[in-house]
Amino acid sequence: MTDAPDEVYDVAVIGGGPAGLSAALNLVRARRRVLLIDSNRPRNSATLLSHGFLTRDGISPLELRRLGREEFLGYEGAEHRMTIVDSVERVEGGFELACSMRNKTSRAVARTILAATGLHETLPDIAGLRAFYGTSIHSCIECDGYGKRDEALAVLGEHPDLAERAVLLTQWSRDLIVFTNGADVVTPQEEQALQARGIPVERRPVAEIEGGRDGVTGLRMADGDVILRSGGFVRPAWSSELGYLGGLGADFDDDGLLIADSHGRTTVEGVYVAGESTAPGPQQLIVAAGSGARTAATLNRDLVGGIRDLADAVQ
Repeated sequence: MTDAPDEVYDVAVIGGGPAGLSAALNLVRARRRVLLIDSNRPRNSATLLSHGFLTRDGISPLELRRLGREEFLGYEGAEHRMTIVDSVERVEGGFELACSMRNKTSRAVARTILAATGLHETLPDIAGLRAFYGTSIHSCIECDGYGKRDEALAVLGEHPDLAERAVLLTQWSRDLIVFTNGADVVTPQEEQALQARGIPVERRPVAEIEGGRDGVTGLRMADGDVILRSGGFVRPAWSSELGYLGGLGADFDDDGLLIADSHGRTTVEGVYVAGESTAPGPQQLIVAAGSGARTAATLNRDLVGGIRDLADAVQ
């Protein structure tokens, strides 16, 4: 089934996480016709509780998104579609979006685009890891460090920032072990610095995360040795979900994130970005929401035009 576009929106916000919802809410309050497009497949779907969001500390991320959608849809000019954007192409007066989900296709035309689709994460290939992810094992230290304070924790990952993450985690616990899962990602100098803080580095491959209903009990190494831990933090591999913008000629950085100025303007006129789709990437929910509000303000001002634009139009 194909729905032909029958109206032009001021803005199409692609992504319904904190950044996209915050942007959409601020734009519709600026009396813009806003189309919010979201597949409802958030990166943090495994997380039971979110933290650090003022007045919403401890709320479920899914509940936060639901409340945000309700607030947005309470305004005139707001529309929400649960679908996936496959491609965006420039057309006269703006951009045309081709969307699809469950054998249903649709199209929409918007004067501007705000990308807020965030990131996709890939966990290390370790048995049992996903079963405990979001409960005993987390990825955001700032979000969940307090909840794991003073516990015996694993710092697990296969990326060069692993030692840095371990040092950050000492703010919440001093009982840490770094697990590289066989990857050569901790330098001898970093290992020496970690050991000086009482943090050993375990370089053997991890075979399985062990535990039960009460949570993680330890990490079983490939040689059968079990190292007792009650939880931990994992460093996923993050990748952007911005392929739908590939035909517009936007500039991306080495991590596949959109290059933008400090106000969310990308290198393509009329295309804006907020949240984790631009550097530095992964961030707390409240930071992403703030990014969405900031970009929304910029986008609205650009649509209004400045006094110079008005002066040029009169001449």
